[in-house]
Amino acid sequence: MELLSQVAALFQKGGLVMYPLLACSIMVIAIVIERWQYYRTAETSGEFLALLEKKLAEGQWQEAMALCEKTSGITPRIILKVLQKGALDPALLQNALEGAAALAVARLRERLGYLETIVTLAPLLGLLGTVIGMINSFSIMAIRSGQPHAITGGVGEALVATAAGLCVAVMALVAHSYFAQRLDRIITGMEMAFTCLLDAAGRRT
Repeated sequence: MELLSQVAALFQKGGLVMYPLLACSIMVIAIVIERWQYYRTAETSGEFLALLEKKLAEGQWQEAMALCEKTSGITPRIILKVLQKGALDPALLQNALEGAAALAVARLRERLGYLETIVTLAPLLGLLGTVIGMINSFSIMAIRSGQPHAITGGVGEALVATAAGLCVAVMALVAHSYFAQRLDRIITGMEMAFTCLLDAAGRRT
């Protein structure tokens, strides 16, 4: 209870900008939870690529489709959907893969832009709160001349907003960097699988 009381006291000292900063922090947490769950279902193990390459090299197209059907992840779903259409001409296959991949990548990038915005916005909100607090502190000093503690206490309270803004920005930056790395890993695996599929289709024709 004492810790909660201290947090509530600091929140009040930060001023009105603490409310949008609180909203930003809640948004970061919500995005992290949602994206983590989505990426967890979107990723595919490296074992899938090795098995897919082996089956395609041996010309086992039905077995490759069965492998995609029982494997979770975006890449197997795209390959299965394309192969079910029966268009194995390399040019048509490439167009179909590129279209499906573009849509999948767009869904993978969803909400990451919000994290980028919060990384920039949160420190600015904290700085705004600090500036407002400094203005109030100087106003108090003008009224209470001869009381230096009035301004020093006000400055200390004003800096709470800056600290809160930086904390929210750090959270958003770490989350964005983490998901950007996972996104790159998914895209790399997708490109490798598609290259393997196109090579096999080229050999077949």
